[in-house]
Amino acid sequence: MIDALSSGESGTAFVVRVKNLIFGEESAVPHADVISAGAVLVGLFVLAVIAHFIAKKIFFKGVEKVVKRSAAKWDDALVNHKFFDRLAHLVPGIVIHATACGLFGEGSTLCTVLRNGAQVYLVLAGAFAFDAFLSAGLAIYKEFEVSRRVPIKGFIQIVKVLMYSLAAVFVLAILLSNNPAKIFAGMGAMTAVIILVFRDAILGFVAGIQLTANDLVRIGDWIEVSRYGADGDVVDITLTTVKVQNWDKTIVTVPAYSLISDSFRNWRGMSESGGRRMKRCIYIDMTTVKFCTPEMRERFKKFDYLGGYIERRQEEIEKYNAEHQIDNSVLVNGRRMTNIGVFRAYASEYLKNHPMVNQEMTMMVRQLEPTPHGLPVQIYAFCKDKRWVHYEGVQSDIFDHLLAVVGEFELRLFQEPSGADLNSEFIVRKAE
Repeated sequence: MIDALSSGESGTAFVVRVKNLIFGEESAVPHADVISAGAVLVGLFVLAVIAHFIAKKIFFKGVEKVVKRSAAKWDDALVNHKFFDRLAHLVPGIVIHATACGLFGEGSTLCTVLRNGAQVYLVLAGAFAFDAFLSAGLAIYKEFEVSRRVPIKGFIQIVKVLMYSLAAVFVLAILLSNNPAKIFAGMGAMTAVIILVFRDAILGFVAGIQLTANDLVRIGDWIEVSRYGADGDVVDITLTTVKVQNWDKTIVTVPAYSLISDSFRNWRGMSESGGRRMKRCIYIDMTTVKFCTPEMRERFKKFDYLGGYIERRQEEIEKYNAEHQIDNSVLVNGRRMTNIGVFRAYASEYLKNHPMVNQEMTMMVRQLEPTPHGLPVQIYAFCKDKRWVHYEGVQSDIFDHLLAVVGEFELRLFQEPSGADLNSEFIVRKAE
């Protein structure tokens, strides 16, 4: 064109050349100049804007009002995720695609450009609308209880990734005027690069399938992943990560595939069981363990839960010693009750009569191997209330009582001596 102007070409001939370049030789408006063509083009875009306004503000706005007034709740998710707003964006693309060639002539350059542009716009607008539809479907699914057991957010994200990948391929095919199959064939040769780029997505997708198929983790589960410092409730499961809210309210994101490749602890079994385990030891000073005297036995009979036990146990022991002709004048002969044994019996009966201890689950009071810190007497039972705060309260109440009654059995708790203990011992010896 610059050469034509520099060579002195007339203005009319120049306009004709521009018109032929834009509309082609066989234009439907052979006598229209560039200005009139521009006016038609502006008019086409104005028509598209008006069509979009009518579709969004009148038609789909009416649809949204009907949806909001309906008794069903699931359709509200479509409005909340702007599905209808995105559908309205398809209308101007349809208008331009349907009228471009009729206005500027089939086969003209401008017709081709407008139609290709409209097709690209329709592909992208359709992808965004389908994205909103999938998000709305996910929101609807989360309203059902099964969503906690079978999360599908990762699968939805996979579908979105595939959808946008297909949209990108079709956009390239439209812009390059090429067959999409050839582009897919070219992408096949780039498999290694694609796998490298989408490594986390592929690993996350495979991990998501395994997590769901094996029911390893659900939203709401309490999990511990020490490697990532995660100890709390699962609040979200995505394509590549599992989001955990710790008890201090911090958020930790754990790669989904790490839950498959590494070990982690899930407390769901405890939550779904009849109780939460209490497993704690009371350490007894072994120098205070001794046989029960008749006076001690008479005193123990007055304790709640022990009256019947003392009588049954003493009768059983006397019968055994009589049958085996045991010399009772020596304490080490035969069978005898000990204060530590009576204490274990008391603790067991106390647990059996406690309203917050699940009697249908394992419960025992056992003696573990002696340690340098004393003789461990372990309490093993399950609290009915599994809520953390209430569970800790029940457990503390039980051990408050047991620690307080140890001295009634002429036993002493063991604890490592502090400076005050050593100082008291020194003062006693000095006084002597």
